[in-house]
Amino acid sequence: MASSPCEKSTMELKAPLLPQTQEQAPADATMPRPQQKRRIHAAMLAILFAVFWLARSWSCEHEHMDVKARVPLDVHIMSKCPDARACLQKLVVPTMANISDKVDFRLSFIGQLTNEDDGVLCKHGQTECLGNIVSLCAAREYPDPKLHLGFTNCMINDYQEIPKRQLIEDCALEHGLDFGVLNECMSRDTGAYGMGLLRDSVKHSQDVGAGISCTVRLDDKVRCVYDGGQWKDCVDGHKPEDLIADIERLYDEAQGWTLA
Repeated sequence: MASSPCEKSTMELKAPLLPQTQEQAPADATMPRPQQKRRIHAAMLAILFAVFWLARSWSCEHEHMDVKARVPLDVHIMSKCPDARACLQKLVVPTMANISDKVDFRLSFIGQLTNEDDGVLCKHGQTECLGNIVSLCAAREYPDPKLHLGFTNCMINDYQEIPKRQLIEDCALEHGLDFGVLNECMSRDTGAYGMGLLRDSVKHSQDVGAGISCTVRLDDKVRCVYDGGQWKDCVDGHKPEDLIADIERLYDEAQGWTLA
């Protein structure tokens, strides 16, 4: 049975597998045996190392391919919008809870770019802009969607309280985020950094034509819209299992696993 390279020294100390006979072999016949054993051990170690290296290389290449093949899922919202809360809780969060490893997730915000003040107007006022920035900072500092999406969903659940410090602290604690890290991001460069994140996010929403909170885009196409308490443009269904099925299909296609 092959053993790991860590057992090399132990193997070299073991007794010969065959017991010595009473008849002593000539000296010239016994001399090569230690050298032969060393060569066998060296060959075995070389083979084990080669197998380990090939397996590791394949694993790294496979992981790289997997990341590239993840399906883009872009959700456009306003942080103080009741439709955004319903959309996240009814569709986005349940979907991500089941299939986040196959998704390249992005949470984007809707607003209006201007040449005045901070350069962004938010429909529900400046407090909404601040709430958007908190969520963007969470995504920047904690890229894992399970963390930053959970945090944002927690805040939007009580969207009327955004951006009160107590709400942010409670949601950060609940989802394993450090409030100090979020606060540092928001106040970096006297607030210019966070505002830059918001401008970029709003511009992205404008560039792709997402103006309704909540708009769900899958693979760079509108998949579903939740507006005025109703689902719209959800051709393939608005339930989590419907969205999961679409993601599974697109992911398999990207991996080349579909039948010809």
